[in-house]
Amino acid sequence: MKLLFKSLTAATLASATLPALAHDGHGLFGSHWHATDALGFVGVAALIGLALWMARK
Repeated sequence: MKLLFKSLTAATLASATLPALAHDGHGLFGSHWHATDALGFVGVAALIGLALWMARK
């Protein structure tokens, strides 16, 4: 029961940050980019490439 309570507490605290939004302009079509924005896109592209490479026959 304690594990369930701790898990639910952690999930509740983690979801409390969901309304926090970054300032306007992030993403491909935003007014400006940050290094972490570009790094995220590179990381996603790398993961897609890895998945395709591993799925090849």
